[in-house]
Amino acid sequence: MSSSQRRSHIKQPSAPLLGTWEARLGAFILVALAVAALGLITWPSLHFAVAPAGLWVLGVLWTLWKRPRLLWKRGRLWLGALFLVFAMAGAFTVYRDGWGGTLGRDIAGTSQIFGGIRTLLVVVVAVAVMEPRRAWRASRSTLLGLHEAGRRSAPVVARTATAVGHGARQVGIMLWSAVLAVVQAYRQYSLKRRAARSEQDAQALSGTQTLDEFPSSLETLPPGMDVEAPIEEALVDDAEFDTAEVEEAAGPVESGAWVIPPRDLLLHGEEAWVSEEESQDRARLIEETLADYGIEVTVEAIRPGPVVTQFGLVPGWVRRYRDVQERDAEGNPLRDEAGRLVKRRVEEKTRVKVDNILSREKDLALALAAHSIRFEAPVPGESFVGLEVPNLKATAVTLRSIVENPAFARIRSKGPLPLAMGKGSGGEPVVADLASMPHVLIAGSTGSGKSVCINAIITSLLLELSPERLRLLLVDPKRVELTPYQGLPHLLSPVLVEADEALPALRGLVAEMQSRYKQFEKVSARNIELYNGKMTDPASRLPYIVLIVDELADLMMTVPAEVEQSLCRLAQLGRATGIHIVLATQRPSVDVLTGLIKANFPSRISFAVSSQIDSRTILDGSGAEKRRGRGDMLFHPTDILKPKRMQGAYISDKEVNALVSHWKKQGGKVSVQEPPLLTATEEPASEGADSLVVQARDLALRHRRVSAPLLQRKLGVGYNRASGILEELEEMGIVGPGDPGKSRPVLLGPGVPAGGEDSAPW
Repeated sequence: MSSSQRRSHIKQPSAPLLGTWEARLGAFILVALAVAALGLITWPSLHFAVAPAGLWVLGVLWTLWKRPRLLWKRGRLWLGALFLVFAMAGAFTVYRDGWGGTLGRDIAGTSQIFGGIRTLLVVVVAVAVMEPRRAWRASRSTLLGLHEAGRRSAPVVARTATAVGHGARQVGIMLWSAVLAVVQAYRQYSLKRRAARSEQDAQALSGTQTLDEFPSSLETLPPGMDVEAPIEEALVDDAEFDTAEVEEAAGPVESGAWVIPPRDLLLHGEEAWVSEEESQDRARLIEETLADYGIEVTVEAIRPGPVVTQFGLVPGWVRRYRDVQERDAEGNPLRDEAGRLVKRRVEEKTRVKVDNILSREKDLALALAAHSIRFEAPVPGESFVGLEVPNLKATAVTLRSIVENPAFARIRSKGPLPLAMGKGSGGEPVVADLASMPHVLIAGSTGSGKSVCINAIITSLLLELSPERLRLLLVDPKRVELTPYQGLPHLLSPVLVEADEALPALRGLVAEMQSRYKQFEKVSARNIELYNGKMTDPASRLPYIVLIVDELADLMMTVPAEVEQSLCRLAQLGRATGIHIVLATQRPSVDVLTGLIKANFPSRISFAVSSQIDSRTILDGSGAEKRRGRGDMLFHPTDILKPKRMQGAYISDKEVNALVSHWKKQGGKVSVQEPPLLTATEEPASEGADSLVVQARDLALRHRRVSAPLLQRKLGVGYNRASGILEELEEMGIVGPGDPGKSRPVLLGPGVPAGGEDSAPW
């Protein structure tokens, strides 16, 4: 080949792939359609971020077509550019929600501030991917510079922070002083307004109303008196509390008008909270533990309470399988092609027995790492077995959370003596009416919450009833539990702290009960509610009387026969006359809680006791020995068959002081019939007094010496009565003088016949 031919061969251009303009136009249209289709497909995910994403795709395709080696050589640049595309989608979303599509929302989230931060982080990652070495050097230099700048500026920053803190403290003091000034001014204004309103009401009532026109209900006051008006500065707080401020804020109250305490005197409490994840984990653990022993159950309900959480276990099935012979229409056994009998597997199911679940109590307690668990089988009104598991953190139940519940309002509208008891194991409020119980027996060891329960009972009554509807007789041999109520206008007498004072008070209550029955007989009334309904004059109405004894064992150690007789008589007949009894003891033994006392006190409350024997004494069953203390109790009223576990309501000393101060500040007068004085030291004379003296005389003539304890045992009287009989025998000349507590010699009295073999020598 010649050189010219070689040159012509070299210079001859190769035919282009798209030689004509029609081919180029077709290729452009195809590319445009492909890009448009790709944009339509990715539009929901990218929206306006389609443009940078499309440019990145076109760039990658062009590089693959023209210089594919460059793509692999500069892969970090293309990967960093992809991260920049993601950052742009996030930036679009930060600018306006929806512009970056679902991709931008995934990167930036819903918050603009945090979305911008996350977008910047993506940009930083893109730069680090493109130039990792330079990014590391820049980061290292920046950190070193910041460290050096911080080291140099640390003293300046510290001084600046100290100055800012001092200034903030001064500003806070100024703001707090201003708030206190405003509160004090509002308080003075409210007190002046209340005094003016009371004066106007007194002037209006003095010339227009008579005694008969006063409302019969004690919660209904004369016009102008707002029962629900809060008392300023009477809010109880854990941090600070001043009884003097409560008394001053209560203001003067007109004589004869009783204002019911507001709910603001009670503390707010935190609600019981148990995480859903924790409850679900425990429920799954219960199902797995029972399944390991072949017991199929399903946790259908989870009810978190203040101290325990109740899990509702629905019994599953016990599955058994057996083979059944298949038969044809004529009853002949069927056979397959090989001549073998055809059989089918049949499943038979029977319900899991509740006793099988209850027998695994210890296994469940071990699996749940619980101190003790309790079954309630079945839960009243439900078709499952209740399993009560202690919470990891117990929550106190405040009295205010119960009295502000609609359940307390319902019991208050139905019964005259509403009680806020506490919350059940499922968090439901537990309320009761003392008039329907009608007497309560409380037992529990020291520190179990027994005295707090008594305070909650008294406080529930003080929140709803004035002295015209309720009178209290408190017996506190321990001298520290009920003495804060000293001075209440509801008290029939000062709080009795001596056992010798309690017996005359019980006799007085028995006399008051008999007197009320005679009054009921005159007007043909069956109970106190019907009697008060027939009395048009408020002064003729009878108040309810509640006897509360904080430690029954101390009374039973002095004169057990008379105390038991008086209590049983009041418990048997006192309900219709409005007399109700609450007894509490730390020692629920058979010598304290005798058979007669238990038979006449149907409602029982048991806190933690030391042994199962004590639990059977108070509840006629076990369970109280497993209580955790601090208000954990079993409540067994008359209207349910089995004891109900609950957490008793807690009331602090501050709340008690606030309520007592509220009532003591009021100068109202009780217009209803006052019961007789209950602190008489002498035993009332009875029709059988002469017969007792005759029996004592005959007893003395059969012995050489006689003493008051001997007369107590033989005649069944108290110590005071026995001493009085001895004095009468001394006046008759039958016995000689002697020291108190010692036996006396028997003498020959005038006109007294000789006794038997053991009579004294005459």
